[in-house]
Amino acid sequence: MPLIARMGIYVVSKDVMLNLLRDQFSGANDFGSEIIPDATSIGMRVQAYLYDGYWEDIGTIEAFYNANLGITKKPMPDFSFYDRSSLIYTQPRYLPPYKMLDADVTDSVIVSLRSCISEGAIIEDTLLMGADYYETDADRRFLSAKACVPIGIGKNSHIKRAIIDKNARIEDNVK
Repeated sequence: MPLIARMGIYVVSKDVMLNLLRDQFSGANDFGSEIIPDATSIGMRVQAYLYDGYWEDIGTIEAFYNANLGITKKPMPDFSFYDRSSLIYTQPRYLPPYKMLDADVTDSVIVSLRSCISEGAIIEDTLLMGADYYETDADRRFLSAKACVPIGIGKNSHIKRAIIDKNARIEDNVK
């Protein structure tokens, strides 16, 4: 059975939750489509709040990729981070931008924080998740001496229709 993403927020006491999961419906796998309907069928009281704002199912890699590309659509993205009616509250981050060294980026690409794309690399229709930290020049020399790959996209690599996870290390000349 494929995993399913939901916008559900469930408020349940610990005792009720343990009873539902251990005793009542121990064979159930999905809270939203199995346990809640089954709980109502045995007379448990359930209340709902219907959410009608922006939401995308990102239960597969393709759906995750398409949802990220959807926010880059011109002239009107699927979701606008600048719409005053859809505010997002978060802690501000003051971080350095990504690094691109004489690389070509074409079509729809999302480049996250602290991404490093080396010279000659070609990135197409791709989501780069970035990195948790920058490797210094000294770090990169140390890695090179140990024949290890630094974080980022290597020289002359060609990445197309991919999702590159955070802190990924892709060697030079990868096609």
